Amino acid sequence: MAKYSRKSQEKVEKSMHEMHEGKLKSGRSGKKVTNPKQAIAIGLSEARKEGAKVPKKAAAKKSTTKKSTAKKATAKKAAPKKAAAKKTTAKRATAKRATTKKATAKKTTAKKATAAKKTTHRKTSVKKSTAKKGAAAHRKTTRHHAMASA
Repeated sequence: MAKYSRKSQEKVEKSMHEMHEGKLKSGRSGKKVTNPKQAIAIGLSEARKEGAKVPKKAAAKKSTTKKSTAKKATAKKAAPKKAAAKKTTAKRATAKRATTKKATAKKTTAKKATAAKKTTHRKTSVKKSTAKKGAAAHRKTTRHHAMASA
């Protein structure tokens, strides 16, 4: 029994030709397809839509989960190494504390620097506002004197 029908083979062949010519586009994004595996997948999906004999899409493999559970079981058997592991975790914990102290120190210095910038900015803005007020008062007095003389 053939795995793929003649129609599906023709669809894949056609999509491969289109890819080599640069005419095959991806369905979702509309970008040009350059990967041959993607071209084959497009051809098979088109054949599926037309009802040609094509095997179902491959499901996720379950054999990998069996291997990982076997690895976990062997890891549990190797228990004598835990004493050495505790020492290394203690070293890591102290290293983490040191790095957190450094990080907090950096944060506080950064906060101080930004606070200093803000205060200097406020001082300059206060100076500007007082200068503006003085200029406005001067304008009012000059207008008043001009009206009085007229």
